[in-house]
Amino acid sequence: MQHALIIDDEPDIRELLEITLNRMQLRTHAAANVREAKTLLAEHDFDLCLTDMRLPDGNGIELVEYIQVNHPALPVAMITAHGSMDTAIKALKAGAFDFVSKPIDLGILRGLVDSALKLSNQDDIPPLTEPADDPLLGESAVMKKLKTTINKLARSQAPVCILGESGVGKELVANRIHNLGPRADKPFVPVNCGAIPAELMESEFFGHLKGSFTGAITDKEGLFLAANGGTLFLDEIAELPLHMQVKLLRGIQEKAIKPIGAHNEIPVDIRILSATHKDLAKEVHEGHFRQDLYFRINVIELQVPPLRERNGDIRILSEYLLERLAGQWEVEPLRLSNTARNKLEGYGFPGNVRELENILERAATLCDNQLIEAEDLHLQDKTKPQPAGMAQQGQLEDYLEDQEKQAIVEALEKTRWNKTAAAKLLGLSFRQLRYRLKKLELE
Repeated sequence: MQHALIIDDEPDIRELLEITLNRMQLRTHAAANVREAKTLLAEHDFDLCLTDMRLPDGNGIELVEYIQVNHPALPVAMITAHGSMDTAIKALKAGAFDFVSKPIDLGILRGLVDSALKLSNQDDIPPLTEPADDPLLGESAVMKKLKTTINKLARSQAPVCILGESGVGKELVANRIHNLGPRADKPFVPVNCGAIPAELMESEFFGHLKGSFTGAITDKEGLFLAANGGTLFLDEIAELPLHMQVKLLRGIQEKAIKPIGAHNEIPVDIRILSATHKDLAKEVHEGHFRQDLYFRINVIELQVPPLRERNGDIRILSEYLLERLAGQWEVEPLRLSNTARNKLEGYGFPGNVRELENILERAATLCDNQLIEAEDLHLQDKTKPQPAGMAQQGQLEDYLEDQEKQAIVEALEKTRWNKTAAAKLLGLSFRQLRYRLKKLELE
């Protein structure tokens, strides 16, 4: 039977917590102060600790720090006064697994306990390096440090703000934190905050009831409920308009949401991970992002390194991406020549891993055989100033894309959708046609 330590100076709270945990088939010990808690910690092995913030001979933050040093594998949850978000954030920064507010919602408490016990049941997570297991490829020093940090963050429920340039893989990092943690068997729901129209945001996040507004022909659960029990990943969170930041903050703080048209709030149990390529502190200073929301989502800050700082990872990434591409296209694996690899390793990659993937896909299409040469990469000097008339250039590219689509469809129709014959008719290799079909979304 698993064992929990409860620390609170109020007898009624201790009794309520013991009854609740006993009903969950946990054995419990209770302490009224820090001194008693330390004695019990020395005498027993615990799987979970629940501690109040204010104790007669100390505070919960100091106890969390003590447990972090002396019992690092023990998950600790802080019991805070209602509305004391500053206290909760301090506890999470000190290493608390999660927090629960008074008056204690027993449903939320049970969810917290279940998550904490899953951590206690886990062995120490070993570093994963196989591509099938770890999507974050790379053996550079900065990537090893990032993976170590991810393993630690997976054992907490603290909100994490993932920072980094566009294309570095922030969603992969968020997904990895989720998959290594106690919520791995629950949903991971990613949302691009910059892609939702402002007038639909509240409905998308919190859901709505049928008939609550014009066009609401059915009930909609929303992203918070879709992620219930799991993780909600808010990508490009800096793009949220201010009015939505207020509503989001309330949902995160209260651990409850109210769908449009509903009379009562619905409790939700989710972990919030967020990401942005912008400087959030600067956005707060300039009045574009609420400071209270910034402190709430930025309990822990995680920086994902750009590709140009990942010395030695280009080769590993390139080999993996080319192998994956060959599998998708059902062709023999392609390789980089030494000159092509050297050229890639000397390139700055302003678009990071996403740009590397695009470069390799284009090169794989254009190369004459299974060996990609330097000239197949078509690397551009991204430091040169852009020429005038970029808007017109964009319009021209759209026009040419439409013409290309039309020519391909006509060739496929003439050959009764025989791709090999259509490629020959167009003067393309079969591989080049497959690439264009995928790029133009004609597959």
